[in-house]
Formats: sequence, C-alpha cells, structure tokens
Amino acid sequence: MYSKFQLSVKWFRYACLASNSRGHGIHSPFVYELVREVLNDNRNYYAFGKIEAVTAELLLDQRMLSVDDFGAGSTGITRREHKVYEIASRSLSSKKFGRLLFRLAHFYQTRQIIELGTSLGISTAYLASADGEAQVHTVEGSPSIAGIAAETFKKLGPNNIVLTTGKFEDVLAKLMMTNPKTDLLFLDGNHRKKPVLEYFEQFLKNRAPSSLIIIHDIHWSREMEEAWSVIQNHPESKMTIDIFSAGLVFFREEFQVKQHFMIRF
Repeated sequence: MYSKFQLSVKWFRYACLASNSRGHGIHSPFVYELVREVLNDNRNYYAFGKIEAVTAELLLDQRMLSVDDFGAGSTGITRREHKVYEIASRSLSSKKFGRLLFRLAHFYQTRQIIELGTSLGISTAYLASADGEAQVHTVEGSPSIAGIAAETFKKLGPNNIVLTTGKFEDVLAKLMMTNPKTDLLFLDGNHRKKPVLEYFEQFLKNRAPSSLIIIHDIHWSREMEEAWSVIQNHPESKMTIDIFSAGLVFFREEFQVKQHFMIRF
C-alpha cells in the first residue's frame, strides 16, 4: 500500500495529465458523453438521501465485530476485533463515488451486476437502486461484515440483491457458469495483482457484449497499478478510463481502436 505522501504525488501527476473534467478536448463521442452525462451529472437521484442516511448511521455504530479476513486493502486495520464505525470509516466508498456507481449502472442500463467486496452494503445499495429490475450479486468474505450488510439491505429495501459469503474466486466462478451474461463487474475487495487479474479473466468467460468493469483503488499500491496496466493492455479491453479512484474498462465491439483516457473526477 502506498503512503499518503506517495498517493499525493501520484494524484498530482494524474491531475496534470488528466483531461478536462468538462469534456473539452475529448475527441471520442463515447467518452465525451460519459463525461457530460455521467461523471458530471449532479442531479440528486431518488435513492441518494436514504442510502446516505444509513451511511451516517454506520459511521456512528459502536457495535464490535469479530472479523475473519478482510483481504488486502479493505480497511488498513490488522486487529481481529473491530467496531462497525471503524470498518465504515476505512472501507465505505465516498458519497461522490457511490453516486457515480449509481449513475454508471443507471445510464448504461446494466441488468446483471456482480460486486466482489460487499463490505457494509452501501456500494451495493447504490448499484441496486439504479434499476429495480436489475439483479445484483454481491460477495463478502467475512460473515460478520456480511451480517451488517444484510441489515443495510433490510433498511433500504431493495429486493434485487443476492448476498453470498465466501471466497471471491469460488463464488465468481459459480456465478459465471450459472448466471446470464454479466453487464457490470465491480471489484472492490482484494487489492492484490494476482487475484484481480484472475477475477478479470473469469469475468471474460461470461460477459455481455457491452459490459463494463469498475476496478476500485487502481492506484492504491504498486500491485494494483501493475494489475491495471495488464488489464489496459489486454486484447479484449477496448477502452479504459482512469479516474484515479477507479478504472473503468469497456468492451464494446464498435470500438475499432484501443484507447485509454485519464479524466478528472
């Protein structure tokens, strides 16, 4: 994991190289539309208030959990016992990023979604709320954390979420074999190069033609940056977009030339 100073340096370099956040100077119509209609969409959608109220509750939750295994990069804490608010403060996506997940799922009308790394269920709720007809399969490695996520889903009320506790690679392999082709895969649970690349390859076996992968924390460590580089250069990755906090990978057949963009977000 990079230090705060190292991340600051990387952010400065990214900010210098990234394209304008308003879309000026971007010649790809697809990316221009993404910037204007998704990244810069500031509407306050119907689901946001309720999700963010539950987030605030989690950030104050004093309950103690016994946690088996977070996987690399989930919270940065190494103790076995954790209070819910500690997990929330370190692992929950920001409001800005959560809202982006909603808008991506909403704009691209993703109906079959898989999330690896449920945590306390907030990012799952953003994805599931984008379309009540979508099916969201989310996987969490820790049973005690999955229990809090189940409470989150009960409070928020989406009935299109299937929560599974287990090893990511085992559950993902099963989902790839038994489910319809996946439109969106959100990776946010194991921040190591080898597993991330394995999940990527598993996803390719049963992806929809216009599918999207969102990889959180691509600049979190050297391993994550190496994994991101491999994915960018994979022959099936038609377009990749670096927004610093995450990487977006598109596979649309209409993209004749492989392209990579860095966009300020």
